Amino acid sequence: MEKELAHQQPPRHFREAIDDRGMEQDTETGLGAVDIQRIEQVYRKLDLRIIPAFWALYFLCSAIRSNVGLSQTMNIGQKHDLASVLNLTPKQISTGLALFYVCYVIFDLPSNLIMTRLSPRVWMSRIVIAVGIIGSCMAAMKAAWSFYLLRLLLGIVIAGMWPGMAYYLTLFYPPSRTGKRIGQYFTAAQVSAAVVGLVSAGFQKMDGLQGLVGFQWMFLLYGLVAICVGVGLLWWLPDRPLPPGEAPIRTGLDKWLPQSRPALTGEDALIHYQDLTRVYRRRRWTVKDLWHVVIDWRLWPLFVMYFGVVGVGIGVQNYATVIIRGTNPKLTGIQLSLLSAPIWIMDLIAILLVTPFSDRFHQHRGLFFSVPVCIQIAGLLMTTYAGSVANPWPRYGGLLLVGFGLGPTVPITMTWTNEIFQPRHGEVGVAAAAALVSGLGNLGSILTTYALFAGWESDAKPGRKQYRKSTLVMVGILCLSILSAAVMTLLLRYVGNGPNAKQISSGSSTSEGEGVIVDGAARRELQERGLGRLWWSRR
Repeated sequence: MEKELAHQQPPRHFREAIDDRGMEQDTETGLGAVDIQRIEQVYRKLDLRIIPAFWALYFLCSAIRSNVGLSQTMNIGQKHDLASVLNLTPKQISTGLALFYVCYVIFDLPSNLIMTRLSPRVWMSRIVIAVGIIGSCMAAMKAAWSFYLLRLLLGIVIAGMWPGMAYYLTLFYPPSRTGKRIGQYFTAAQVSAAVVGLVSAGFQKMDGLQGLVGFQWMFLLYGLVAICVGVGLLWWLPDRPLPPGEAPIRTGLDKWLPQSRPALTGEDALIHYQDLTRVYRRRRWTVKDLWHVVIDWRLWPLFVMYFGVVGVGIGVQNYATVIIRGTNPKLTGIQLSLLSAPIWIMDLIAILLVTPFSDRFHQHRGLFFSVPVCIQIAGLLMTTYAGSVANPWPRYGGLLLVGFGLGPTVPITMTWTNEIFQPRHGEVGVAAAAALVSGLGNLGSILTTYALFAGWESDAKPGRKQYRKSTLVMVGILCLSILSAAVMTLLLRYVGNGPNAKQISSGSSTSEGEGVIVDGAARRELQERGLGRLWWSRR
């Protein structure tokens, strides 16, 4: 367990080193003595240490979580698909999919709160190892009860992963800089969806090998790789930063676990401390602190935003091949897997294009969220009404638009949550708000996996109108997301938490009264970077 740092001063030798640095004037805002170029170098070093590890763990966990969607059509011609092997009805499959998200909703918040008290590195590693174990066990499913049980267990062990990653980033980066980085590792989900779809064609070729059908090989091998990666994270991921001169106190089980290298050392650690002092000044949160987060009105528009976009995203992820097959029943299982991949490639492209600019214009998060949601709505309407029986491809084009629109919306929502709750409520604000937005928002996933598509029997009947009502329901919840983003933008502008809102230290949970700027990053966050310091604007 790490030593608590309750608003103490850094060690004397550390303060003297800061005083002696003679740093340059902030060329972007003119506020404070800070060398922007040097700070950017420090954050790039952190990127190399954190983002690849997050990308790998999220890739594997996303693959294991969503493989059930592909297994519904793998080797369907040989009746070796999930439903045929386990004798499942479409309603039972949708129930199993939804059970995962029920546990996700319930356990997201407790998992994230535990992470604030324990080692974040160890907790993230625990999640990945447990997901790998459950994923491997899914290869042994024999009936509906085992499918339900393993989906429940998977939801329990993976809960807290996504909001925990967002919380982890705020230990190392200013909130306004997390959007691009969340987007970078969020691309793992898109690459996973695309690659898993492509690789599943290979697993279908393994059908019957050693007595296992194709989807069983898929579950087994992905699970084993996840276990190996989870163990490796114990050595690779850094723990929360401590001021230079402060050493973590290892107690209990922590004494027997491997210790990772510090994220930064030497001059880099000095610069990071000066730029992001708030994360070094933490205290143990209380139930009262947590209650202040729960009753903060800013939480609930974010929840509705996330409800819509994650519901549509999970619905499309789990039922992409089913939707495509509904537009063209002649397609084979391998063709369906291959056609699902471009949806997530479009998703990835949008993330890489939009999230960096949403960070540079971070006071306009609502706009960067709403425009992609409008693209999703247009794509869903195309999927519902475009094309004809003789030419179903315009409907497939609608799914590509949905994929593009989905990309930036989830990272932007989580980043906006970080930006709003870290200055107001500190560490527990980020951990609790991210978990509540993610957990409660996944009620949208329960809706789209249980009540829509295969779960809506009258809407699943073959024909031109197949899944029409399901897609229109998704259009409706996306409209709610846009409305919530607009409400949030207006309320932040006229009620509070805008550019002139208080900045407080990480230990505080008070939501009223004037605060003080506590570090260099907080000063810079008062202004947008805009298009400055991009490659074409540098001299």
